[in-house]
Amino acid sequence: MTVRRVVLALVIFGVLLGGGLWWWQRPGQPESANWTMIAADRGKITAKVTASGSLSALVTVQVGSQVSGRILDLLVDFNATVTKDQVLGHIDPLFFQTAVDQAKANLTVAQGNLAKAKVQARDAERQFNRQRSLLEQHISTQFELDTAEVTHQAALAQVMVGEGNLAQAQAALRQAEVNLGYTTIRSPVDGIVLSRNVDVGQTVAASMQAPVLFTIAEDLRKIQVDTSVAEGDVGKLVAGMEASFTVDAYAGERFHGAVRQIRYNATTAQNVVTYDAVIDVANPEGKLMPGMTANVSFTYAEKDDVLRVPNAALRFRAPPAWTASTTEGASPAALATGGGHAGRARDQTPRDRRTVWVAVAGKPVAVPIRVGITDGSLTEVIEGELVAGAMLITDAGVVATSKRGSPPGMRRVF
Repeated sequence: MTVRRVVLALVIFGVLLGGGLWWWQRPGQPESANWTMIAADRGKITAKVTASGSLSALVTVQVGSQVSGRILDLLVDFNATVTKDQVLGHIDPLFFQTAVDQAKANLTVAQGNLAKAKVQARDAERQFNRQRSLLEQHISTQFELDTAEVTHQAALAQVMVGEGNLAQAQAALRQAEVNLGYTTIRSPVDGIVLSRNVDVGQTVAASMQAPVLFTIAEDLRKIQVDTSVAEGDVGKLVAGMEASFTVDAYAGERFHGAVRQIRYNATTAQNVVTYDAVIDVANPEGKLMPGMTANVSFTYAEKDDVLRVPNAALRFRAPPAWTASTTEGASPAALATGGGHAGRARDQTPRDRRTVWVAVAGKPVAVPIRVGITDGSLTEVIEGELVAGAMLITDAGVVATSKRGSPPGMRRVF
């Protein structure tokens, strides 16, 4: 009895040992249990373009000084609400008031000189007329008449000079009065003071360019986002398209706007070309502030109930040891359940033609498909022998036994 049990145990051990040796030395085959797979499904895909940008006011006005001088006083500060023509501050007007007084004095002199010239012209005209009458009576000579005529013409010319000097004096007075008016700094628009760049007592010089005293945003109830969109994505955007964005100041809150303009002027930085897409955003609560960084999403396509495959399956590249196959002869139901026949895969495909690998009866099968829109994680399948539920291979970190004749312990990794 004991001997029979020993013999039976030896037979069983021999069978197991032989099976193990056969398994070890058989040609290497993929082990599907080690594949990473994700099922294709149906659902919604929202295609978006993402970009970063910054917020700014629709109209930002820099208020400068047309004249040089010392800041006498400032009547507004940061974040002050101002109206058009409101006085913001003054530059010391003493020098400019003196210039106005001097221009007025010069004007008075010019007016007097012109009046004198006119009197002299009238007198010269009378002398000329008298000499002409005397010459007709043979009392005067032609020489005396000619002299009187020259004197008359010179007097008329002097009147013209006086009129020119008067016009110059009037212009100088107007200029002096304008410069005096520039010493009062006024707001050109209704808005909010974003910055104040000077202090009382500071001297500003306007000889080369107008110094900026204040920066005023016209209306922060409306704001815009300037985004930098890559050249590869700018063709997907159109004016009027909806956009949404987030800012770090309000985590979890999403703001919405619409594309107003896609500007043709390109910006190149480190060989990367971007275009400015301007988004109009309503800001009734004033939560959004100029200068904030925005992370923007543009939705350019959206589809419901489409066949979707994970992008990881599109990126997957089969190991060289796999024999490429196609789905010729395999039905969509077979691809979903793991059965069917496979043929050879295509080598060259257009950009919208891709190949995914499907697990069919424990074997990898190459399935050509045509893809549509993508949201970055999932991609729409437009054409191809693929159905929802098909198991797509996304990783083949498979270990297979070595081929017959390989040294003991050596294994082949796909």
